[in-house]
Amino acid sequence: MKLNKLIKKNFSSFLFLFSIFFLDQMSKFIVLDYFSHSADKIYIVNSFLSLNLIWNKGVAFGLLQFDDQVFYNLITLLIFIILFIVIWLVLKSRGLEKLSYLMISGGGFGNVFDRLYYGSVIDFIDLNYKNFHWFIFNVADIFITLGIFTLIIIEIFRIKKQ
Repeated sequence: MKLNKLIKKNFSSFLFLFSIFFLDQMSKFIVLDYFSHSADKIYIVNSFLSLNLIWNKGVAFGLLQFDDQVFYNLITLLIFIILFIVIWLVLKSRGLEKLSYLMISGGGFGNVFDRLYYGSVIDFIDLNYKNFHWFIFNVADIFITLGIFTLIIIEIFRIKKQ
């Protein structure tokens, strides 16, 4: 009975989380489909944006990439634990803070799914300006980053208020 009440209370929140997950997975599916039928390694959208498929075995922005499967599995387990803590924070928070945690967890589950299903995260968005390339990332990373920045802004305003 308690679980049913919890689900009803947070249905729209988890629908939002699932929407982020779905958007991320659909974008990855479309990119994988395109590159599986194309001889191109990079699809140039414009001078600022291109699609460049990479398989990321590391953490955020390809950092900490190792060939060691044990280390990879430990990182995946750690990310899973962090995601469940973030879900707990979703259940305990409200408003913009809750929305931020939902963005982080929706993106996080998208990337964890990749790690479990593909053995690495699919990254493909390549932003560049005058030969300076940012780290290649995906839709899940966008939501994780937006969620973290929003939490930082919320905290800055809390500190200023006090």
